[in-house]
Amino acid sequence: MLQSIFLLSDSGAVMLEKQLTGHRIDRSICAWFWDQIVSQGDSYKQQPVIASPTHYLFQIVREGITFLACTQVEMPPLMGIEFLCRVADVLSDYLEGLNEDVIKDNFVIVYELLDEMIDNGFPLTTEPNILREMIAPPNIVSKMLSVVTGNSSNVSDTLPGATASCVPWRTTDIKYANNEVYVDLVEEMDAIINRDGVLVKCEVYGEVQVNSHITGVPDLTLSFTNPSIMDDVRFHPCVRFRPWESHHILSFVPPDGLFKLMSYRVKKLKSTPIYVKPQITSDDGTCRVNVMVGIRNDPGKMIDSITVQFQLPSCVLSADLTANHGAVTIFSNKMCTWSIDRIPKDRAPALSGTLMLEAGLKRLNVFPTFQVGFRIQGVAPLWPAIR
Repeated sequence: MLQSIFLLSDSGAVMLEKQLTGHRIDRSICAWFWDQIVSQGDSYKQQPVIASPTHYLFQIVREGITFLACTQVEMPPLMGIEFLCRVADVLSDYLEGLNEDVIKDNFVIVYELLDEMIDNGFPLTTEPNILREMIAPPNIVSKMLSVVTGNSSNVSDTLPGATASCVPWRTTDIKYANNEVYVDLVEEMDAIINRDGVLVKCEVYGEVQVNSHITGVPDLTLSFTNPSIMDDVRFHPCVRFRPWESHHILSFVPPDGLFKLMSYRVKKLKSTPIYVKPQITSDDGTCRVNVMVGIRNDPGKMIDSITVQFQLPSCVLSADLTANHGAVTIFSNKMCTWSIDRIPKDRAPALSGTLMLEAGLKRLNVFPTFQVGFRIQGVAPLWPAIR
């Protein structure tokens, strides 16, 4: 059972406070929490569950805003974290963005949403479709009417029909002239390669995003060509678990509009689409840098938005780096960014140059870590089929 929720700015100031039960939690817990962040650094922000001397704290950070929930009783930690994620997603959807100014301009909407989303410390209504029927999203007309009439409430007088349905994420009176459903697979690859070019770790985090515009209450089935490679799957509440457990098929009644159907991981991949070969030699206070980028395994689609970033060591006084393709930028914090975009067919992109070390240092003892980003559209290890 959650007892209070606080929204903190990036400076630690309390922007919003919501007490969820009869037991009030003082704001001093926020001061203790922020003191810990200041003293222990950003690593403290990465801890989703924190035990203070008097409370259990749950936190997530979105767009510089810290969502902090407090309780003095034991409860499932994932429930608190998931609820905070739902609150952040709903606010971002309602307010079309999430920052300090937007929160301050829409205090009434935020409080009304929290009133409906949690009851006496327990999550209640978290589906965006139902919340939109209960609380009208803010717009210019509603703000003008609230100024003229003095009524700032956006809560509907009637209860949405879906609240009593077995599929509360969808209403029954949806009608479209054209029935359409779109499925997108969005995947991010995370790989680590050592100095010798050996792949240490490679995995993919993926999401199945669905945009549904179908009349009535449809029952859809989605299957994959190779579902056995999927690990750590997470589903939207609309997914029936038994068909997936027995046949690896997704059976669901979709919410209306855009939503995330599931997320997954693909682990232990054997290779990456592109390679990066850095060579750094140093002698007599000067370093020679050569970096080459090329295609390792052609995915059959265009690889674009290729960027290479690396942090120059603090002992480097100056750098003179050029590339035969793309643009090289060295920022004041010694972060070097090489924007390649697409690899040309006639030559492999290469970056070269020299680094001048500080006086008294003949060799570079700290080697930079290269971070590579790229994008491939239309390629995924899982090809879905929907019926």
